[in-house]
Amino acid sequence: MAEKLHPKIDNGLPKESAAFSGGTLVCLCTSNPVKVKVKGQIAHNHACGCTKCWKPEGAVFSVVAVAGTGDVTVAENGDKLKVVDPAALIQRHACTSCGVHMYGPVERDHPFKGLSFIHPERFEEDGWSPPGFAAFVSSIIEAGVDRSRMDGIRGQLKSIGLEPYDCLNPALMDYIATWTAKKSGALAA
Repeated sequence: MAEKLHPKIDNGLPKESAAFSGGTLVCLCTSNPVKVKVKGQIAHNHACGCTKCWKPEGAVFSVVAVAGTGDVTVAENGDKLKVVDPAALIQRHACTSCGVHMYGPVERDHPFKGLSFIHPERFEEDGWSPPGFAAFVSSIIEAGVDRSRMDGIRGQLKSIGLEPYDCLNPALMDYIATWTAKKSGALAA
């Protein structure tokens, strides 16, 4: 029996459109929803099993991507936003009414500084880049998924084209390691 991983990947991955030039993320509120504008296509979209990301009801993974922080603007009802955990690297701004994480900038010294994490399934528009891998897969156990289900979940992720990793994908891990090596002087800046 197939697991319910996330509504945007359970029945196949969404289709990317070359015409997608950004859109509007909208929270779940039916009255005065928070709206956040994102310019341009998103990057590094993935299914995430971490326990910090917002997940739709019944999903074991989130779908999360990044956009340049300068390309993310709160358009409506920003007064409803509050940072979930001020000590966290990703400053996840969530709607205080419905709980949806709308955007999460990285502001401190880190390889991802200048990027904001978003949940692209909240776009009103179609055409955003689909997930390309699954990250922090083992972390779903920390959220209550029985370990005995993990082989099946990893197999299901692979069957829909999402390679499962227990961290980020190799390209992003190499980027982080390179940034860290340049910062320490192990590699020339």
